[in-house]
Amino acid sequence: MVESTKSATLTIDGKSYDLPIYSPTAGPDVIDIRKLYAQSGMFTFDPGFTSTASCESDITFIDGAKGELLHRGYPIDQLAEKSHYLEVCYLLLYGELPTAPEMEDFESRVTNHTMVHEQMHNFFRGFRRDAHPMATLVGVVGAMSAFYHDSTDINDLMQREIASVRMIAKLPTIAAMAYKYSIGQPFVYPRNDLDYASNFLHMCFAVPAESYEVNPILARAMDRIFTLHADHEQNASTSTVRLAGSSGANPFACVAAGIACLWGPAHGGANQACLEMLQEIGTVDRIPEFIARAKDKNDPFRLMGFGHRVYKNFDPRATVMKKSADEVLELLGVENNPTLQVAKELERQALNDPYFTEKKLFPNVDFYSGIILEAMGFPTSMFTPIFALSRTVGWISQWKEMIGDSQLKIGRPRQLYTGATRRDYTDVETR
Repeated sequence: MVESTKSATLTIDGKSYDLPIYSPTAGPDVIDIRKLYAQSGMFTFDPGFTSTASCESDITFIDGAKGELLHRGYPIDQLAEKSHYLEVCYLLLYGELPTAPEMEDFESRVTNHTMVHEQMHNFFRGFRRDAHPMATLVGVVGAMSAFYHDSTDINDLMQREIASVRMIAKLPTIAAMAYKYSIGQPFVYPRNDLDYASNFLHMCFAVPAESYEVNPILARAMDRIFTLHADHEQNASTSTVRLAGSSGANPFACVAAGIACLWGPAHGGANQACLEMLQEIGTVDRIPEFIARAKDKNDPFRLMGFGHRVYKNFDPRATVMKKSADEVLELLGVENNPTLQVAKELERQALNDPYFTEKKLFPNVDFYSGIILEAMGFPTSMFTPIFALSRTVGWISQWKEMIGDSQLKIGRPRQLYTGATRRDYTDVETR
């Protein structure tokens, strides 16, 4: 914990309380209120925890005003342009970029864990064919603790390490299996001769009847999607993983909880919601109608994929993702895809509209990642599972950091109670 060099004074009914202030390496100072209830008998009230630091972390930093995202100090645009997903995984997990031998060892460990227990194939068959892949993902990941008993002891450092590598390695396999199951095709086993992104694409789109070659442009675009979604500080799903982990739950259960939280359209489902909006618009000629609705204060409609809750200027991930989107669309074309035609024209009109530029409602990472996944041939139901497998390393890194924190306590938020005060029970005959 950083040292407190100053304090704030809170005065309530004439009585004063000194609260320590801590200065982080980046970002605003924080006021320590941990002893406030014991000293004053009062809680703070912060719905959504928008003004509350729930933990101390040295993994990821976001400056929404500047449009800055750093992983262990490295800007996300540099990592997305110069690095690759598994190297970023190593950085998030261990704190530093790997040397060449460390990278080779880590890639080998991940590659050798990509297969899943064969009995898990039967587990998939318990789901209906029309089950949403996210529902399947939540169930299967949660069930991993039933198949991998040797990596559920959170007090064993080696078991924590094995569980971490297993989840990073197996989530692409499980997500691909969920997709294959949903479309009635046979599962495709992972291939150790392919890189992480190419392996995932192969498991999703190959069939036993013929060979499938992964296009390197598509593999690079998928790797960037993984990289740009790897971690994002204390967001809803990460906070869910930490909260579940604070109880001592095994890591597979914690990540399953994170996946369930990610499913929401306000979080991981944003890129799916964006594509569904583009499909609702339907044709290019209807774009002005929807832009007008977005500007109308009396219309609840809003353009999905524009602006961001955290980034008040621009989403630093979107710039890199736009480059990938342009490369993929140039490769695959948009001529025969009305949704992609709408996306390109909507982007153009919004970026040239003073209403959006003044309010800094620029296309965000969800807008461009949705375009890329649509162009690749993924159904919208697979967008959030792909987000989940990308974010797994972030969840695991945050979970490992939390487990190693000497100040760890079980999460237990308080409340502002507004219900009935004490009253006595009466028999049903007298009510």
